[in-house]
Formats: sequence, structure tokens, C-alpha cells
Amino acid sequence: MSLKVFSLDDVLKHNSKQDLWLVVHDKVYDITEFVLEHPGGEEVLLDEAGKDATEAFEDIGHSDEAREMLEQYLIGTLDEASQTKEHKFNVIRAGELPEQKKSSGSSLRVILPALAVIGVIAYKYILAPKAH
Repeated sequence: MSLKVFSLDDVLKHNSKQDLWLVVHDKVYDITEFVLEHPGGEEVLLDEAGKDATEAFEDIGHSDEAREMLEQYLIGTLDEASQTKEHKFNVIRAGELPEQKKSSGSSLRVILPALAVIGVIAYKYILAPKAH
């Protein structure tokens, strides 16, 4: 079965609770029947209605089960002219924590406090006794 191709303008026309389409990863979904069942509430879906919701979908951290469930609402694909080439999101699956960025850490974070400690010790045991 060949999927129908839609433009983002086509999708934009379906932006109400009674007729709700959205795009995730260049695939068009008619999720009208799912609006009331959505565990996150209908408001989040209405915010993305008629739009490319890829970033919102990925940022929230949907489970593999939710991703599979979405496929039953697939009605087509987004035409090439409407596709977004770059999305800004980190894929987070439900139950996962976002990866912590490893800090390259400056060696000054270690060296400066160490020098301060050495300076205090030198003053207290070497320079301070000579002053008396």
C-alpha cells in the first residue's frame, strides 16, 4: 500500500480536537481518535495540532510502546518541500534519563585550589614563625 503525500499546508488545516493531524519524523498521523486517550492530556496534542511535532514528541521521552501505537494512526508522509532537514532534539525513551554531558573540566579547577592550600601551609609553618 502506497502512502498518500501531504504538504505541511494540508496538515495545518487539521488543527482542532475534532480533526487533529500532526507530523512526526516526516510522517503524517491523524490522531483525532486518540486525543482523549493521550496519557499526557489533550492540551499537549492541541498545542502541536497541524504542525511538525517531531521535537515535542522526542523531547518528552515516549516509550517504544507509544511509538508503535502511533503507527496505527499513520495516514501518509510529508512532501519533500515541507520536510525539516534538521530537528533539534535528543531522543529520550520513557524511563531513561538524559545523558549528562561530560565536562572536559579545566585542570585549573584542581591546580588553583591546590596552590591555595600549599600557600596557606607555607605561610603558616614557614613564613609566620619567622615573623615572631
